[in-house]
Amino acid sequence: MQHRLSEFVVGLLFGLGLLLSGMTDPGKVLGFLDLLGPWDPSLALVMGGAIAVGVIAFALAKKKTTSFLGDAMRLPTADQIDRRLIVGAALFGAGWGLAGFCPGPALVSLATGQPKAAIFVLAMLVGMAIFEWIDRRVPS
Repeated sequence: MQHRLSEFVVGLLFGLGLLLSGMTDPGKVLGFLDLLGPWDPSLALVMGGAIAVGVIAFALAKKKTTSFLGDAMRLPTADQIDRRLIVGAALFGAGWGLAGFCPGPALVSLATGQPKAAIFVLAMLVGMAIFEWIDRRVPS
C-alpha cells in the first residue's frame, strides 16, 4: 500500500509541475520548437531544471543500495547508443514536434479533458502496440 501511495504522490507532483510550467499546452511546446517564428524559450528553463534535478537525483541514487521505501535500487545499465535508440528518439521528436505533446503532458492533458490529448494518447497506444508486434517478430 505504501508503494502505491508514493507512486500516486509522485505522479500527482509530476502532473502538477507539468500544469504549472505550461507543458500541457501544445502551443507552448510548439512555440519553443519553432525557431523561425515567435520563439518561446521558457521550455528550455523547464528542461534545464528537470535535467538539474535528474543529475542530482541519479548522483545520490548511485551511492545507495536501497530506495527510500526499502526496495533494491535498480538503476539503468545501458550505455550504448544503438539503432533502436536513434530511431526511437527520432520518432519521439517528430511526434513531439507535430503534436506538441509528449507522453507525460499528454496524459495530464487527457485528464483535463483536452480532445487533442485524447487523439494523441490513442495514437501513442496504437504506436506502442505496433512496436510490440514488430519487436516480437524482428530479431534485434
